[in-house]
Amino acid sequence: MMRYLSARLAQQIDEELMSSAGAFSLDQLMELAGLACAQAVAAVYRKDVYPRVLICCGPGNQGGDGLVAARHLGMFGYQPTIYMPKPGSKVIYQRLQKQCENMKIPVLPPSNDVDDLRKALHDSDVILDAIFGFSFKPPIRFPFDTVLPLLNQSRLPIVSVDIPSGWDVEKGNDLGVGLQPNVLISLTAPKQGVKDYTGRHFLGGRFVPKSLEERFELHLPHYPDSAQIVELDSESSMHKY
Repeated sequence: MMRYLSARLAQQIDEELMSSAGAFSLDQLMELAGLACAQAVAAVYRKDVYPRVLICCGPGNQGGDGLVAARHLGMFGYQPTIYMPKPGSKVIYQRLQKQCENMKIPVLPPSNDVDDLRKALHDSDVILDAIFGFSFKPPIRFPFDTVLPLLNQSRLPIVSVDIPSGWDVEKGNDLGVGLQPNVLISLTAPKQGVKDYTGRHFLGGRFVPKSLEERFELHLPHYPDSAQIVELDSESSMHKY
């Protein structure tokens, strides 16, 4: 019976992972999370059919995961493009962006105009949504109140990271303004707001120590072999609390 997390509990586990209980740095967690996201894209959307991936990044840690995923997708042989309407200001974010630029991954210039986004959507095969994380609280503010409808209207397949952008971490898409992803890659453990999600659902972030898993009664599934993701089947999806 896998546990679905509230916002408070998700934040607490993140803090524990970066304390002596986990002893991870933020860089390490982002690297592992972003690798898992890239693997999820590759597991569902083959590069010979869906080579062009538009990675939409917010200014927080979720966006950092997206930048890591962009770098790995480039290494996997995809053609990633990064869209950041509001780039993050932290040093770690800027370093991750520089790593992508060093790989010659195109980055759309920040702008309040969505013309570049419209063109990028026309030239893309799949979207990786790394805009908002589990700390998001409605309402959606500018410029993302314009961005999210465009992503939904594009009719491109969407892969969302951890929680679909625009969804409340506990109440889901009650307001009806969030993205409608085809694939969701939950990190660490799924969040309460996605308990009724019906698309393909993966779990990623193969970094939770057994001690924390047992302490918080997460009941995480086993990851196969060396994979950084595991697909959640209908049986595991039925056990949510």
